[in-house]
Amino acid sequence: MIAGEIKSKVDKLWTTFWNNGISNPLSVIEQISYLLFIKRLDDLELAKERKAQRLGQPVKNSIFSEEQQRSRWSHFKNLTDAEEVLRVVRDEAFPFIKNLGGTQVETAYARHMKDAVFLIANPALLTNVVTQIEQIPMEERDTKGDLYEYMLSKLTTAGTNGQFRTPRHIIKMIVDLMQPGAREIICDPACGTGGFLVAAAEHLRDLKDSDGNLVLNAPGNREHFNQEMFHGFDFDGTMLRIGSMNLMLHGIEDPKIEARDSLSEDYSDIKKAFTMILANPPFKGSVEDSTIAPDLKKVVKTKKTELLFLPLFLRLLKIGGRAAVIVPDGVLFGSSKAHKSIRKTLIENHKLDGVVSMPSGVFKPYAGVSTAVIIFTKVGVEKDGTDRVWFYDMKADGLSLDDKRQPIEENDIPDLLEKWHNRDPKQESDRKSKAFFVPKKEIKDNGYDLSINRYKEIEYEEVEYEPPKVISGKLRSLKAEISSLSRGI
Repeated sequence: MIAGEIKSKVDKLWTTFWNNGISNPLSVIEQISYLLFIKRLDDLELAKERKAQRLGQPVKNSIFSEEQQRSRWSHFKNLTDAEEVLRVVRDEAFPFIKNLGGTQVETAYARHMKDAVFLIANPALLTNVVTQIEQIPMEERDTKGDLYEYMLSKLTTAGTNGQFRTPRHIIKMIVDLMQPGAREIICDPACGTGGFLVAAAEHLRDLKDSDGNLVLNAPGNREHFNQEMFHGFDFDGTMLRIGSMNLMLHGIEDPKIEARDSLSEDYSDIKKAFTMILANPPFKGSVEDSTIAPDLKKVVKTKKTELLFLPLFLRLLKIGGRAAVIVPDGVLFGSSKAHKSIRKTLIENHKLDGVVSMPSGVFKPYAGVSTAVIIFTKVGVEKDGTDRVWFYDMKADGLSLDDKRQPIEENDIPDLLEKWHNRDPKQESDRKSKAFFVPKKEIKDNGYDLSINRYKEIEYEEVEYEPPKVISGKLRSLKAEISSLSRGI
């Protein structure tokens, strides 16, 4: 997390845009992203130049040609004429990053930049912003990532079709539950700003083997991490650009972020491609029936996005692949045929590993919707499927459950993670505790209802009251005391 001086500088940068007429949070983040991208390319080139100088060799695989040197951050940041700075950035540097192609630095972000528009038309604004960005220390990858996450936190309004930015600590919780390995192929089919993919990357950077060595240092793992591991789909061009930039600032060289409507039949050929899915698909949305992939409709006949994404996840996963996804509570207990059908599919045809019930304030200030995390594994044969399901009743996430979301002491996440990774059906049969198992047969007998309240036993504390005569006497005494005080007045 960023704080103090850096946070103040970011806030000042944000205010500068707002004061100059660029007030849409997405537009602000986009414009800052473009400039950060230009700066990063120059940083990469400077690093190559320093290395070449040390070795006494020419620069290898140069990003900028001789004719493109004016497009470099280190060139235009030192120009004293504001009009000239605007001309260079708008007419040279910005087109340069838009048209990157066929070079080693081409990334998903560069591809999505082809639809980008540079909105800064005021020379004074641009020079002010360039100066402010230059003053923000971003040498460390963690600082860049935290800075970007802080900017994303300013997206305080919900998107369309129930799209909400997933809180970062909840994303980290889900990644910690899943503990992705070094050779995973991870996908988020509704990736938005790329939060799940970033959190998975951060987890893997710190992951060590049994000998205490970083797993990414093992042969081939680093290449897989940078080129094959991370996949994200979204149909919002702005989110694709922001998501790609987010991943890039977290040090992932070439994430596979693609423009796709995941539920559409246009992409129904993507099957058994990933070992892990981490996602928070859109809630309470609906899609046109004619555009839905036929194989999804065979599993569940509905137009509701929160239901359609579940068979999509199953289609995308390899056999043995795992998923942890956020769903609205209605998915757990909805009584429609579609609701029951998808729950039955998860339980009877695959392995439903766990259901984590989250408090309703998790998505505030965006929405107060109650949600849960469901964790499941795609299996090839029925005998490998669900035997029992692990439930956890999460009541607090370390933040107040109101719109302010201030830090508080109560936090079930550490206990959740500890119990999940040490779960034992023999020791977790107490339905009065936060964590417990429920046999498949009991769930089936309850119409595949997965709401935790269906199975959790509420322990009522016995409260002893004084006898009615004693209470009546105390009331009479209080009344007499009040009466005497009134007379005294």
